[in-house]
Amino acid sequence: MSDFSPAELLELFQRAQASFTDRVDAVEPGQWEDPALPGWSVADLVAHVVSEALLVAPLLDGEPHEMLDGRFPDGTEDLLGDDPLTGWETAADAALTAFAADRALLHTVHLTRGPTSAAEYIEQLTADLTVHSWDLARATGGDTDLDPVLVTASLVVAGRLPMDGIPGVFAAPLDVPPTASPQTRLLALVGRRG
Repeated sequence: MSDFSPAELLELFQRAQASFTDRVDAVEPGQWEDPALPGWSVADLVAHVVSEALLVAPLLDGEPHEMLDGRFPDGTEDLLGDDPLTGWETAADAALTAFAADRALLHTVHLTRGPTSAAEYIEQLTADLTVHSWDLARATGGDTDLDPVLVTASLVVAGRLPMDGIPGVFAAPLDVPPTASPQTRLLALVGRRG
């Protein structure tokens, strides 16, 4: 069960999308091949977020995740095209439209890990966008200060993660002092040192 109302979930998701958009817009032409995460360039990171956004509408329509393989481009260049900002904004708009549809947040989506409420799914995507905004800013020398409202909401989601992380998705949490800032605690919960 979500800790937020449907209106709050949509507002948080839209805020997280705007935060990521600001970071994509700030990427300089020569930075797209710079490292962002282990094994991922800046372009790969943005393409990952684009691919996640493209999945929202079919998942909300009831299609299982495993049936969506091959439906969308899978290479970074194919996902981003000649204009990564436009590629991201187009995918982001489609995802927001799908979540904003009447009663969409009452649906169940079928992810690789099993059935998940759409409310939990949008929470997870909001947290993912928030953390990836930080990843992108760190990789490009941008603004790494995250929106405190998004940090607070993302801490709720990150607090549900397994204690050993999720292999291939999130590293195991890092130790930080209890007096650490909320942003530092969030980043530590997903295996990042802020």
